[in-house]
Amino acid sequence: MAILPNQRRDKILELLKEDGSAKVVDLSRLFKVTEVTIRQDLEKLESEGLIIKEHGGAYLKNVEDQVRSFSLVHQDNLDKKERIAQKCLEFIESGDTIILDSGSTTTEIAKKLKGLKNLTVITNALNIALMLGTESGIEVIMTGGEFKPPTLSLTGQKAADFFKGLNVQKLFLATAGISLKSGLTYPSISDLVVKKAMIDAAEVTYLVADSSKIGKSALASLGALSLIDYIITDTGIEEKHKQVFNANEIELIIAN
Repeated sequence: MAILPNQRRDKILELLKEDGSAKVVDLSRLFKVTEVTIRQDLEKLESEGLIIKEHGGAYLKNVEDQVRSFSLVHQDNLDKKERIAQKCLEFIESGDTIILDSGSTTTEIAKKLKGLKNLTVITNALNIALMLGTESGIEVIMTGGEFKPPTLSLTGQKAADFFKGLNVQKLFLATAGISLKSGLTYPSISDLVVKKAMIDAAEVTYLVADSSKIGKSALASLGALSLIDYIITDTGIEEKHKQVFNANEIELIIAN
C-alpha cells in the first residue's frame, strides 16, 4: 500500500538522520516512486530548513557540526534513556563480553560502564569506543564498516561480517520502532544486516528502547519480536504493549 506524501517525507528525513545523506535514485527505488517525486520531496524538506539538496541527492543539515562536536542526532527522552541504562547495569557482570549497539540509549549505558573491571565491549559506535577506550578495566573492540555521520557508527556488510564466528554473552540492542506487525524496525536498510549479525553472535539479547518507540514503525523491518529475549524500557509503556510482549514470551524489564 502506497504511503502518503507527508509520511514518505517523514521517512526520508528519518533515513537522512540515520545515514547523513542519500541519492535520489536510491530513494526512488526504496519508496517505489519516480525520481521526480523524490526531488519534489527533497525540495519540500529543504524549504523547511531540514536538509540541503545537492546534485543527485541530499544530505542532513548541520551534520558536519554534529560530527565535529561528536554529538548524536537522536537526543530526545534522555532522562528515560538514562534510567534504562542504569537498569542495564544489573545485567552486566565482571568478566562479561558484551556487544553495545550504536545509539543514544546504548551511549548512556557506556557512560555507566566507566570504572568497571574485566569487561570486554564490542561496538560499532565510534563515540562509545572513544568513551571507553581509555578505561583500564575495559577492553574495547570495534567492527569495521561504512561510517554513518549522524549516528557516529559503522554499518553495512563489513560491520556484519565482523560478528561471524563470535560467541558473546550479552547484546544490548537499539531500535527505532517496535510494533506487533513489523517487529523491530530501523530507518536504514544498511543496518539490518549488522543488527541480525549481532543477535546471532549473542547468547542473550536485551532490547533497550524508551517507551516512545513502542507501537511505532520505522522504514525497514529486521524481523519478529521473537528475535529478542528481554526488553528494557521505562514506566511510560502502555498496558496494551505489555500484553503484546507477554504474548510473545518476551520478558519485560521496566526501569523505574
